[in-house]
Amino acid sequence: MNIDPSTTKYMIKARLQADGIVEKPDVVGAIFGQTEGLLGDELDLRDLQKSGRIGRIEVEVSSKQGKSEGEVLIPSSLDQVETVILASALETIDRVGPCKAKINILSIEDVRVSKRQKIIDRARDLLTELIKQSKTSGIDLTESVRQSVQVEEIIHYGKEHLPAGPNVQDSDAIIVVEGRSDVLNLLKSGIKNAIAVEGTNVPRSIADLSRERVITAFVDGDRGGELILRELFQVAEVDFVARAPRGMEVEELTQKQIMKCLRNKIPGEQYMEMYGLTVERERPEPEPEKPERHVEKAEKPHREPREKREPRRHEREREREREPVPAVAEPEPMAAEAEPEPFEEAPSKHLSDAQVRFRTMINELGSTSKAKILGSDMNVLKEVPVRELVNTLKADATGVAAVVFDGIVTQRILDIASDKKIATIVGTKMGNIAKQPASVDVWSKDDLNE
Repeated sequence: MNIDPSTTKYMIKARLQADGIVEKPDVVGAIFGQTEGLLGDELDLRDLQKSGRIGRIEVEVSSKQGKSEGEVLIPSSLDQVETVILASALETIDRVGPCKAKINILSIEDVRVSKRQKIIDRARDLLTELIKQSKTSGIDLTESVRQSVQVEEIIHYGKEHLPAGPNVQDSDAIIVVEGRSDVLNLLKSGIKNAIAVEGTNVPRSIADLSRERVITAFVDGDRGGELILRELFQVAEVDFVARAPRGMEVEELTQKQIMKCLRNKIPGEQYMEMYGLTVERERPEPEPEKPERHVEKAEKPHREPREKREPRRHEREREREREPVPAVAEPEPMAAEAEPEPFEEAPSKHLSDAQVRFRTMINELGSTSKAKILGSDMNVLKEVPVRELVNTLKADATGVAAVVFDGIVTQRILDIASDKKIATIVGTKMGNIAKQPASVDVWSKDDLNE
C-alpha cells in the first residue's frame, strides 16, 4: 500500500471480517458513514481528511467461500489520545454494504519510531563505509610506499636472475619459496633472505646454494607446494621444511602466520619419513665438480648443521685418499668402516636392561617409519605411524613411560614428552635441539649401538 508520509505520525491497523462479498468502496463508505456525528465535529473523519490530519484510508479485501476478509490502514497525524479514540470508533462498525461485518483494531504503530530505527540503521551503514574508506586510503598509502621500497630491495640472483631478498648473498640460512610475490610478502614481514625458484623446475643456482647454506623450503599448502618439495628433495639438499596452512599460499599469509610456519618447520629427513618420500640420489652426486668441493670445504663447517656436514667430510676425505693413490689408499677407509661389528657386541656390558631393550626395538623399527609407545613395565601399549606420533601423544599419554620411533628426535617431540611426563625418548637420530628437558632421557640409534 502507498501511504502519504507527510500526514503520518501513527498508523492504525484494523482487521475486517464480513459475512458476504464486499469491495473496497463499500468498506470506505461504511467507515465514513457509521462514524459521522459519532465523535463530534472536532473528530469528523471528512473534516480531518480535508485538513490533512487523516491520510488516505487504504483497504485490502479478498473474498472466499462467500465471506470477505481484509486489512484497513488509516494514517493519522492527530495526537495519541485523538488517534486511539478514532481507532476505537472503528470497532463500532457492524455492517459493510448489505453484509454484517466486524472490525478489530490490530495495532496502533508509532511511525516515527520505525523512521528513527531506519535512520539509525542507515547511519550505521554509512559510518561503516566511511571508516572503511578512511582505513583503506591510509593502508593504500603506506602499502604503496612500502611496496616501492620492497621492489627496490629485491635483487636478481644467479644466472637465472631469480627474485631474492638482499641478504641472500651473505646469509648462512636461506628460505626457498615458490615465486616473486612470496619473496615480496616475506620482505614485508622483515625477512630478507628468501629466494624464489620460479616454477617446478628447480634452477641450478638453488642446488648450488643448498650445498653451501642451510636451506628451509617454505611452500604453499596445496598440491603445487608438494610438487615443488619433491623436486627440491631430488636436486637440492633441503635441511628444513615449512608449509603454509592447508589451502593457503605464502603470498597470502600475515606476518604472524609466516613466523608461526617458520617456527614449526621440521627437518627435511623427518618430513620425507613422515610422508613416505623417496629420493633418487643419482642426480645430485655427480653434479659437484672438484672446484665446488673446495668451496664446500671452506664454507660448510660454518654454515651447515653438524649432522649434515660430517658424512660429507668423511666422503671428501675418502675421495682425496683415492685420487692420489687409487690402489693403496682404499683399504684404510674400508677397514675403518668394516669394524662396527665387533663394537656392536660390547655395549651390552655397559647398557642397562631397559637400554638393551630400547636398542633392540630401534633396530627392529629400521626403515618402517613406525613408533612404539611403551608403558612403565616396558611393554608396548600401542604402535603407530611416525607421522601420527605427535597427535597420539597430545591426545592421550596416560601411563606412557617411553617412546621408541623410527624418526628424528625434534624439539617439538621433546617438549611434548616434558609436558606429558614421558621419561625416555629413543629415535633414529637427533634433530636440531635448542633446549633438552632435564626430565627426559634422550637416546639415538647411534648412541645405543656404539
